[in-house]
Amino acid sequence: MSWLDGDEDDDFDEFDDEARFKVRPNPKANRPRTKRRPAHEDAEIGRVLGVDRGRYAVLVGENTPDEHAITAARARELRRTPIVTGDLARVVGDTSGDEGTLGRIVGIVERSSLLRRSADDTDQVERVIVANADQMLIVVAAADPEPRERLVDRYLVAALDAGIRPLLVVTKTDLADPSAFLSHFDGLDLQVFTSARDVMPLDEIGAALIGHSTVFVGHSGVGKSTLVNALVPSAQRATGHVNQVTGRGRHTSSSTVSLRYRSPEGSGWVIDTPGVRSFGLGHVNPENILAAFTELAEIAEDCPRGCTHLPDAADCALNDALANGELGETGAARLDSVQRLLQTFGDRR
Repeated sequence: MSWLDGDEDDDFDEFDDEARFKVRPNPKANRPRTKRRPAHEDAEIGRVLGVDRGRYAVLVGENTPDEHAITAARARELRRTPIVTGDLARVVGDTSGDEGTLGRIVGIVERSSLLRRSADDTDQVERVIVANADQMLIVVAAADPEPRERLVDRYLVAALDAGIRPLLVVTKTDLADPSAFLSHFDGLDLQVFTSARDVMPLDEIGAALIGHSTVFVGHSGVGKSTLVNALVPSAQRATGHVNQVTGRGRHTSSSTVSLRYRSPEGSGWVIDTPGVRSFGLGHVNPENILAAFTELAEIAEDCPRGCTHLPDAADCALNDALANGELGETGAARLDSVQRLLQTFGDRR
C-alpha cells in the first residue's frame, strides 16, 4: 500500500495554521490604510508669494493672460514638508481665486536653490528663508546704523552655500562716505550699488533684477523696505526708523513676500525678508566658507590637504601670505573675518 493512500492527511490538520486562522472583522468596514497617494496629474503649478497663518498666496498661470492669485492650504501628506516663499507648488481643487475659495497644495517642484540660516553658529537647525532665488541683494547703510562688515561676510557665505549670486547696495551715502567700508570687499566678485536719500539708483538696480528672482536681506533700519517700495510702488512695505540710543533699527517687515518688479525692459521677482540682526551659519558646510572670498580661495589652493586655515595652522599658504605682507591691509582684514568664521565651526565640532 502506498503511504499516500488513505486519510493520513487528516492526521496533520492540527498542525495546519492556515486552517485555524481566523480573519478579524473590520467593524468600520473601511479599506486598509495605504501610503499610495493620488498622482494629481491635473495639478497646476503656482508660485508661492507668501505665507500667512497656514494659508498660502499662490500665483497660478504665471505669464499668461489667465495669471491670478489664489489662496491655498497645505495637503495633510505635506505637513512635515516646509513650504516657503518662492516655492513652485502643485495645486489642485478650486484654483479660480474667487472670494471664499481654497485650493490645496499637494506637492512641491524640485527647488533650484534654498536660502537658509540658523539662530546662531552652534545651532544646526536651519530656518528656511526662501526657495528658488538666484540672486541675493544685500542692503547695508553707510551710517545710522553703522555698516557691519562681518554680517555682510555671513550673507556672502550663505549665498555661496545656496548657489546664489550676491549683490550689494549701500544706502544713506548722503550721511557718510562708504569707501572705507567697501574696501573690505575689494577683489570679490560683487556688484555694488550706492544710494542716497534723494538719489536712488533704481534703474541700475532694476536692470539687475530683470529675469531673476532676487531675495533682499539686511539689518533692520538700513532702508531695505524703502528701497523695495521704490522699486515696486504697489508693495506698501512698512518702513521704520533707527533708535538713536541703541543704534538699532526696528523690525518693520514681519513676513517674507514675493513681489513682481516691472519695467519697460522686462520683469523679475523681488523677495523681501524681515530685517535681521544676526545670521547664523550653523547649517553651512565649513568647506564652502573660503569659496566666498575668491582671491583667498586661490591662495588656499597651495595649502596642504586638510588645512584648517586657522592662525595656528602649519604650512598654511594664507598665513604665509599674511606674514609676507602679500595680502595688504584689506586682504588681512578679510582673512581675519574668514578665520573667525572657521574658528566658530572648529569650536562647534
